[in-house]
Amino acid sequence: MPLTIVFDAESASLLDAMAAIDRGTASAAFAVTTNDVLVGVVTDGDIRRALLRGVEVSDPVKPHIQLDPVVARDTESRSAILELMQARAIWQIPVVNEEGQLVAVHLLRELLGRIDRPNMALILAGGTGTRLLPTTLSLPKPMVTVAGKPILERLVNHLLGFGISHIVLSVGHLAEVIEGHFGDGSQFGCRITYLREGASNSLGTGGPLGSLSKLFPDLSAPVLVMNGDLVTQFDVAAMLAHHEQVRALATVGAFVYTHEVPYGVLTVNDAGQIDSIVEKPLRQELVSGGIYVFNPSVLHKVPIDTFFPMTQVLTECIDRGDKVSAWVLNEDWVDVGRPEDLAKARGHN
Repeated sequence: MPLTIVFDAESASLLDAMAAIDRGTASAAFAVTTNDVLVGVVTDGDIRRALLRGVEVSDPVKPHIQLDPVVARDTESRSAILELMQARAIWQIPVVNEEGQLVAVHLLRELLGRIDRPNMALILAGGTGTRLLPTTLSLPKPMVTVAGKPILERLVNHLLGFGISHIVLSVGHLAEVIEGHFGDGSQFGCRITYLREGASNSLGTGGPLGSLSKLFPDLSAPVLVMNGDLVTQFDVAAMLAHHEQVRALATVGAFVYTHEVPYGVLTVNDAGQIDSIVEKPLRQELVSGGIYVFNPSVLHKVPIDTFFPMTQVLTECIDRGDKVSAWVLNEDWVDVGRPEDLAKARGHN
């Protein structure tokens, strides 16, 4: 990996660190001295959290550097480095020489070798994006850029990194923009197929599953399905492994959503007396993250060329007694559905 993913520990701004992250595939950049001695690491999540706290992109990144990261020595064998990463549950590790200079960065998936998976991925990219008007008058919502790249391109690259090389894009609004950018996928190192829906025959979030089963009736491996407006680094391999391990027919990628009740909440007993008052309590709910895994048998039950919400797909699975599992996302996740969400993904307040 070319060491373009570094920045000066003393003088760099958050914007400099963001640019370094964007130059690589590790979702992180590394702080070094003028002599290339490793100081620490900054992830895209570190930067996003800093910006949400009100830090400006022009401010120094130094206070947000994770100091003393786990490192490997350049004299260690590939197997020893792999064992270290697995033991510490980390998927990227900087490699330093005897002087502490950064000489390489290893990614777990590269050490293991990319596993070519039999799974197909369906990305739902056909929405009109009305809440992002006027931006989406001339640009499909999944093609809006975050850190210089379209959201959809980030998703495609992310899936490729986990060995999913056949990706189906369900397109509708301004489909020609998406098709013109990705073509058949060969320039991105994958195969891309399109499901097309027009304004008069919107299929909703679940309808494209029926179209997929019609186009590929012989599917045998579970299919990964996700919304096309997500900025996330979720672990594709872990989600697929969970789906197989629990023998689910459908798995929903979920995350914990915390919200504040803006009032004093009363606890009232049967006699109508107030037992306690909690001022502005925090509530937590497990909510869908717009990422799913389905066995092909589920897809075959979705009507073809029919508007069908994803919630209905899942509800019918539950009503049939199919095993529907929740897999909790631990990685950063942003649904770019509203202007404030886009600002959050871009690191603006």
